[in-house]
Amino acid sequence: MGVTARNILVGLAIAILAAVAVSSGSASSRRAGHATRTYSTGGTLPLRTSLDDPFTLTGSQRALGFVKARAAGASYVRIIAAWNEIAPKAPPSGTASDPDSRGYSWEWLDVTLAAAEKAGLTPILDIARAPAWAQGGAGKGGAGAPKDSLLQQFAKALALHYDGKHNAPPVHVFQVWNEPNLSQDLSPAKPAVYRGMVNAVATSVHAVSKSNLVVAGGLDPFGNKTKTWYSVPPLAFMRAMLCVSGGKHPHRTCRNQAHFDVWAHHPYSFNGPFGSANRKDDVSLGDLPEMRSLLRTAVKFHRIVSTRGVQFWVTEFSWDTKPPRRHAAPVGLAARWTAEALYQMWRSGVSLVTWFGLEDKGGKSPYQSGLYFHASSLARARAKPVRTAFRFPFVAYLGKRSVTVWGRDATSDRQLVRIQRRHGSHGAWRTVAKIRSNGSGIFKAKLRLAATKRDQLRASASGSGYSLAFSLTRPSPKLRYGPWGN
Repeated sequence: MGVTARNILVGLAIAILAAVAVSSGSASSRRAGHATRTYSTGGTLPLRTSLDDPFTLTGSQRALGFVKARAAGASYVRIIAAWNEIAPKAPPSGTASDPDSRGYSWEWLDVTLAAAEKAGLTPILDIARAPAWAQGGAGKGGAGAPKDSLLQQFAKALALHYDGKHNAPPVHVFQVWNEPNLSQDLSPAKPAVYRGMVNAVATSVHAVSKSNLVVAGGLDPFGNKTKTWYSVPPLAFMRAMLCVSGGKHPHRTCRNQAHFDVWAHHPYSFNGPFGSANRKDDVSLGDLPEMRSLLRTAVKFHRIVSTRGVQFWVTEFSWDTKPPRRHAAPVGLAARWTAEALYQMWRSGVSLVTWFGLEDKGGKSPYQSGLYFHASSLARARAKPVRTAFRFPFVAYLGKRSVTVWGRDATSDRQLVRIQRRHGSHGAWRTVAKIRSNGSGIFKAKLRLAATKRDQLRASASGSGYSLAFSLTRPSPKLRYGPWGN
């Protein structure tokens, strides 16, 4: 046999061995791959996160506060535009819709918004607190309902000042009041009064730029009546404002329309992330689907005027923790509930969630829902587990030879997310699946996985690190902790 023939035979043998090796490797990969199957997530609603802290984010530590808010996963920040501070004493001389009119003072708000912009945060500017000279006379303090014509002029000045052309940071999201169904914020807390205010702001804000968003609602979740204050149940307030009846077969109740682009709510809950309010027309986390249904009905009946699809947001929500609050949810449970609350809001159609509190207020203050424990300075503040749950929410629920998982990676973009499992609370972590998140960072799948209640799962992704471990043992549904430690 010649050299050439021998070379050919050797080459064939090598090729056959290589093919066998590849084939064996593929089979081995398939066998091993059964435990690490890769799932993909299609298009879904996004889940953007926002921060609201009227103490830390408005004082001397605001620059660092905004940086920490961004690092905690927030891409938005809610900031009050206090009308009674911008124009406190008298109507601006000249044209009130002109931001350069004498009488307007923008300096503090300019500095605050510039710090937020530098940190990469999009501001939600919440118009609130009418000055005494702009009120209709029925209310007290900053809660008095303003005259629509004066509010419209102020909103025009505000939107023009922050249009990106007046040496101030650009703003494109404007919320109309805080909890207008609560007399401590708007008096009288009447739906028709509030509708007029929303329409006045929308007229001006949309005239400045059609791309500007007007946010309405932001309602208190519970109806109450005391000797000194009252709140209207949110669904009752919403139906009256949007001219939609209650019942199984709703109908229009008036011809008035409300002009806005986003409806917002504050769904605080006393009974966990899936609990419903105890009284009719109140709206906690578990009642959000009912509020979303009412919103859709109002859109169907053309009671809402918007140039785009109406969005559903949460502009305030949180859990106080123990420590420091004695009667609040233990910090570990609060972290789990945070991830589950974000999941519950997202699956109820909410596309943006604002957490109340970057840092605990400290002392005996009721505001102990921060992502950080209180410290002598924000730079020294220690992060709570809640911060991780807010930044990288992940939940997992046991099924029959399956586990359903959901989360949002901290970078809110496309990533390959690894799902890991361990047996008990101290075992080794092993990757059991991979999920490709979608363009909004959302990942979800029903994993083919034989697991038990003793197991824990977590997620990891590039740029996100690890989520908190999530136990497949569900806490008792009877657990009851008020959101403010009450």
